[in-house]
Amino acid sequence: MMDIKSDKQHIYWNPYLGGFLLGIILIMTFFFTGRGLGASGAAKAIVTQTVHTVAPTHTENNAYYSDQFLGGKVPISNWLVFEVIGVVAGAFISGSLSGRVFFRVQHSPKITARKRLWFALLGGALFGFGAQFAKGCTSGAALSGMTVLSLGGYIAMLSIFGGAFLFAYFFRKLWL
Repeated sequence: MMDIKSDKQHIYWNPYLGGFLLGIILIMTFFFTGRGLGASGAAKAIVTQTVHTVAPTHTENNAYYSDQFLGGKVPISNWLVFEVIGVVAGAFISGSLSGRVFFRVQHSPKITARKRLWFALLGGALFGFGAQFAKGCTSGAALSGMTVLSLGGYIAMLSIFGGAFLFAYFFRKLWL
């Protein structure tokens, strides 16, 4: 007889239903806020608020940070910050309810956990740099762009998946 907990670990949502619901959420976000989803705006708001707390004069004299405070705005009150908090909380609740919350590093037997973490950190840093360079993350550029039928959104999505497909060949030993 199967253990109930181990049976729960393999229950996932239908990916087509998940994609459909994501599309509905994107459309509703445009309807209610006038813009799409994205996480890099939240990261920028948190970094800007943190720098302002530590060195307020620096943020006021820096063109990159100062525009976040125009008109008395408080960057940390940006709705994208609350979006990301909701995503993290929702993921934790979902994982907890399905018995899939574990604090471990999954990696290939070919590499160490430490090496896997370094590559994850490097990948995250490159992703953050790319998001700032492109003035938005994959969610904003690709998903939100495709939602409004933007040619740029489709090009971004093809570039993201095409680039990932090409790089996967060279980095596959990190997870296989």
